[in-house]
Amino acid sequence: MDATTTLVTVAVVVAVALFAVAATVMVRLVRARRGLRQAGLPTGPRWVFWGAVAYFVLPADLLPDPVYLDDIGVLLLALRSLRRAPDRADLAN
Repeated sequence: MDATTTLVTVAVVVAVALFAVAATVMVRLVRARRGLRQAGLPTGPRWVFWGAVAYFVLPADLLPDPVYLDDIGVLLLALRSLRRAPDRADLAN
């Protein structure tokens, strides 16, 4: 194998690993929202959840799609806001 083939192989492996992390965070986001809704707790603004889902699915990104770091960041921020929503509801009561 020459250097170009090795570089392409490494880039593909990194892209697949980043996609796997992004997909895992997406699944956690959906499960967190579902769990909060089943428990009757607030899930925060809907636009945060659906915006993160749309950002992950749609091809228009800040970084090109093989680099999923921006998608992971958006999904983690949405997950964080979902997990804080019940805490804010407790403070309001």
